[in-house]
Amino acid sequence: MRKYISRQNLNTLIDKLIAEGRRIVAPRMTAGTPLYEPLGHSGEMIIDQLPRRSAKEAFFPLCEEIMSYEKSGQQVKLTDVDPSRFPETILFAVRPCDAAAIPVLDAVFSWDYKDEFFLERRRKTTVVGLACTTADDACFCTAVGLSPSDTKGSDLFLSPLEGGGYNVESFTEKGEALINSCSDLFAEESNAAYIQLANPQTEAFDLKKVKSWLDEHFEDQLWDGIATRCVGCGACAFVCPACHCFDIVDEGTEKAGKRRKNWDACGFWKFTHHASGHNPRDLQPKRYRNRIMHKFKYYDDKFGQTLCTGCGRCVRICPVGIDIAAIVEEINQK
Repeated sequence: MRKYISRQNLNTLIDKLIAEGRRIVAPRMTAGTPLYEPLGHSGEMIIDQLPRRSAKEAFFPLCEEIMSYEKSGQQVKLTDVDPSRFPETILFAVRPCDAAAIPVLDAVFSWDYKDEFFLERRRKTTVVGLACTTADDACFCTAVGLSPSDTKGSDLFLSPLEGGGYNVESFTEKGEALINSCSDLFAEESNAAYIQLANPQTEAFDLKKVKSWLDEHFEDQLWDGIATRCVGCGACAFVCPACHCFDIVDEGTEKAGKRRKNWDACGFWKFTHHASGHNPRDLQPKRYRNRIMHKFKYYDDKFGQTLCTGCGRCVRICPVGIDIAAIVEEINQK
């Protein structure tokens, strides 16, 4: 289904959905930082900046309670969090690099174990993607096989037009349901020219060649060279739309407390620290090697796709200027 919606009607749509009690999440400015967060009204939505963190938080929160416990005498009461209580959500203005990561996460959270916390949010969320018209030096979506107008992971996709407004294309029943719920706000597809899309400058990687090199170079001096700079802060994993490591921690006292699932990162020293005291990734070269291997080899081995969408967030946020695109490009040229 293809339609057109003006920017004014898009705002009206968002406000109408909010008034109906729907949870609307979109990029908004919070304490001077753009983040994907629930909107109070359409005027809060910004579409000219990539949020600092990715849209994965809509399905995989930074911290979430999964169980609580309470002890009374010799009795212990356990209370599971019911995922069915999660609200219906519409995620607006999702950049292609973020939307494309959602199916990547689907594979992880529905593989050998069905994570109902992720999957229930996923079932209840409609993703409205938005094409990118700007890019900076850190963007490299085209290098990993995506594009500024890639519709992967979107239920509905907005393409901005010259003169204002968007052509809208639906790809799933969720997308069509959203259009049909407020059909009076949509018109027939416009034949106006599209606004020129972003043009990331990084050349495309030969991902098969990169993987082949990684297959044969578990031990290599490259890892030592990178690790002399890496401080193991984990910032790259926390802003990445596709990273998905987490820890489960019981917090409280012997009388009562909660079990929570928290984001984690393979760049942390304690990530692989065994109770025995042994740590198979005790040195930083091993930890950064795992980051590259996981994104461009291990995940491909398991699921047949790359664990990177080229959003460039890790490049922008790295305190020591490590550029993952430059590293993969170096491997690609070997």
